[in-house]
Amino acid sequence: MLNCLIVDDEPLAREGISNYVREIDFLTLKGTCENPVELMKVLGEHPVDLIFLDVQMPKMNGIDFLKIVQNPPMVILTTAYPSYALEGFQLNVLDYLLKPITFDRFFKAANKANDYHRLVTRSSDHEIQKPASDADYFFIKSGSKYEKIHLDDILYIQGMQNYVVIYTRKSKYMTLLYLKNLEENLDSKSFIRVHKSYIVSVSKIEGIEGNELFIQSHRVPISRNYREQVIQQVVNKKLWIK
Repeated sequence: MLNCLIVDDEPLAREGISNYVREIDFLTLKGTCENPVELMKVLGEHPVDLIFLDVQMPKMNGIDFLKIVQNPPMVILTTAYPSYALEGFQLNVLDYLLKPITFDRFFKAANKANDYHRLVTRSSDHEIQKPASDADYFFIKSGSKYEKIHLDDILYIQGMQNYVVIYTRKSKYMTLLYLKNLEENLDSKSFIRVHKSYIVSVSKIEGIEGNELFIQSHRVPISRNYREQVIQQVVNKKLWIK
């Protein structure tokens, strides 16, 4: 079961989403709030798994709330303004529902939250087993399909809290998985963390300049915290000097 909260300043919107929640057997409504200030008080007393969060609200809007809160639960934005979509996903929201919200679209978003929650639960229970050291591939679930990923094909991996995107020579694949979980299952000699949101294949790095590294046509940022380690592991061991 997913315990959820609804945050919206419009009573009719709260009532509509509440009715949708009651129709879905794996959702349990723990309360409603009129604004993020009220939400912060409720979260301090009753932690939840999922928040249906409106954007335009008095006192503080939903985007500002996401910018300041530390380690929020899963968030699905509910708003009449499509212009907030990009900023919302940059803040790692799970989904983005445009008002008026249909039940089928709401149900799809709720299922995405349920799938992600089950994945995280399995990870915390250590059900994701580390592959054998001689394995040269693994499988992920991307959409409705199970995709085989060859380790040698990986260029780099980008984490977005709720998902990872795996960039390969041929394509890119998105799946529900923590970047940390994936990093723990990769060979540290072949893959290196270069940023809190990026892991790259060491053998695919073609150059480094400033705070960026180059992999084919891609530019991947290197954060200040990882740069010294990257230079040491990638460059210094292979650096020829006269």
